[in-house]
Amino acid sequence: MQAAEMPGSPTALSPASRSSSLRHSMGILEMTGKTAPPAKKPASAAAKKKTAAAPKEAAAPKEEAAPKEEAASKEAAAPAPATEEPPAPEHPPEQPPAPTDEPVPVPTEAGAEATPVPAEGSPDLPAEPPAPAPEPKVEKPKEEPPSCPLSLAVEEVSENSFTLTWKAPEQMGRAGLDGYVVEICKDGSSDWKAVNEEPFLSTRYTIPDLSSGDKIHVRVTAVSASGASAPATLEQPVLIREILQLPKIRMPRHLRETYIRRVGDAVNIMIPFQGKPQPEVSWSKGGQPLDTKRINIRNTARDTIFYIRQAQRGDSGKYELSVQINGAEDKATLDIQVVEPPGPPQNLKLVDVWGFNVALEWTPPVDNGNSEIKGYRVQKSDKKSGKWFTVLERCTRTSCTISDLIIGNTYSFRVFSENICGLSDSAAIASGVAYIEKTKTTYQPEKIPQRDMMEPPKFTQPLTDRTTTRGYSTHLFCSVRGFPQPKIIWLKNQMEIREDPKYIALIDQGVCSLEIRKPGPFDGGVYTCKAVNPLGEASVDCRLDVKVPK
Repeated sequence: MQAAEMPGSPTALSPASRSSSLRHSMGILEMTGKTAPPAKKPASAAAKKKTAAAPKEAAAPKEEAAPKEEAASKEAAAPAPATEEPPAPEHPPEQPPAPTDEPVPVPTEAGAEATPVPAEGSPDLPAEPPAPAPEPKVEKPKEEPPSCPLSLAVEEVSENSFTLTWKAPEQMGRAGLDGYVVEICKDGSSDWKAVNEEPFLSTRYTIPDLSSGDKIHVRVTAVSASGASAPATLEQPVLIREILQLPKIRMPRHLRETYIRRVGDAVNIMIPFQGKPQPEVSWSKGGQPLDTKRINIRNTARDTIFYIRQAQRGDSGKYELSVQINGAEDKATLDIQVVEPPGPPQNLKLVDVWGFNVALEWTPPVDNGNSEIKGYRVQKSDKKSGKWFTVLERCTRTSCTISDLIIGNTYSFRVFSENICGLSDSAAIASGVAYIEKTKTTYQPEKIPQRDMMEPPKFTQPLTDRTTTRGYSTHLFCSVRGFPQPKIIWLKNQMEIREDPKYIALIDQGVCSLEIRKPGPFDGGVYTCKAVNPLGEASVDCRLDVKVPK
């Protein structure tokens, strides 16, 4: 970039003249007590390039003005005015460069070129490169305060206070929360007042000592070491008044039925209820107030406790619970039954003994233990062992029959009664004993009519034809029935076989067999089995072939 030339200025200066002029100017400034203008701040890289290009382009006109030393001395002696601006460049103006540590050019008289003046204390070296710009200092980011508390809501309102709840903020900061500050302001006023002296970490707070009918604005702020968050504010003011709730008894399910306890047990019952303002609770039995010496009642804002240290049968009955608020009332009934084991049955007696059986009868016990009798247990004991054995359990009737007794034994009997608590402490014992006698019996055989079993012979299985090999024994089989037992006769070719050792004839349970031992070719033929009895005869036959091996 070329510097603007003023009219009448020399066209060029030599490097030697420029150096001598610069030294002369610095000397004059020291003599007069004036100092060079202070160095400007570092400039940007683009500004450095433009500034470095300007002295190079202006070198030619400065060399032409070297012979005129007087003009140069006058130009150096003149101080650089603080308000004078450098000549306008040919190109359009740019944004001011950032401050740099380079020497600032000093403006001269009209027609003279502006020369850079080195900073105070720097060596007089025109060719020295500019110093690098210092790195900017990085500032540490400040810690952000916590974010706003969430879900601010009213939990409960009474006639002189109300309770707030909220959730912790999403961002609590590095240092964490110190707590919360709750502020209130009456409707129509802008005077906010903190209700807690110091921050607290709970997300529930009750604001007390308020006047009924007031409308209160509320806001909650989270506080930490880095500051306070934006407040969480209710959209609508809170009206301080008591919310009425009708009385209601919440009777537990197991108390809706009869509550049964044994004599001597403790009775401890808690029955919750609801209602605002706190209802009046009263207990009664049969329309009369309770006996406070035996029954203790303790009431709270939400429930009532009914307590008896040791229950007695006289504590049984129906108790009425009443909860009232300004004429509104709710009632409930508690039915308590105190029970104990029953007494023994009455009037147990033996009614009859026959064979192996005994009949018993009795009457229910006088005292059922304040509970229904569920049944009776009957036991027996024989005289020989003296031990009791249960014969019947939960017998619901007042009579029974005991069977399967042993002949010759003497038995005693007793009966227990049973209710919800268990068996009676004692049993009713029959006054008499039962002796099972041996009965005299005469055996009389049953008369069975005679049946005619007479039957002529009849073959149920005939003989079958057989083929055998010479020298191998063989058997012929058939079966016959008849009564009287028929006589069996074997025949070969219509000739009766008598006592011949070659043949063995047998009969067993009507099965007839004939063994032919080592038959030969002459033993072949027709064999007949004949059965004969007084009622008739029957016969079957078969053919036997004896082969001779080749």
